[in-house]
Amino acid sequence: MDTSSLLWGVVFGSFGFGYFLYGKKQKAPVPLACGIALMVYPYFVADVTWLIAIGAALIVLPYFIRS
Repeated sequence: MDTSSLLWGVVFGSFGFGYFLYGKKQKAPVPLACGIALMVYPYFVADVTWLIAIGAALIVLPYFIRS
């Protein structure tokens, strides 16, 4: 684990916390699930390229899937 993966993990975890709070407050399942995924997945992905790709996909997913 290097500095860049740690920094990206914090960035995506912050977005995840925001999505989690929004999804919980609005009772919206897609942002809630994306928020949980954004907070958890950096623990399992070591490569920075995959970390950024998965994080970006999870951030834009609630925009395309509305429930």
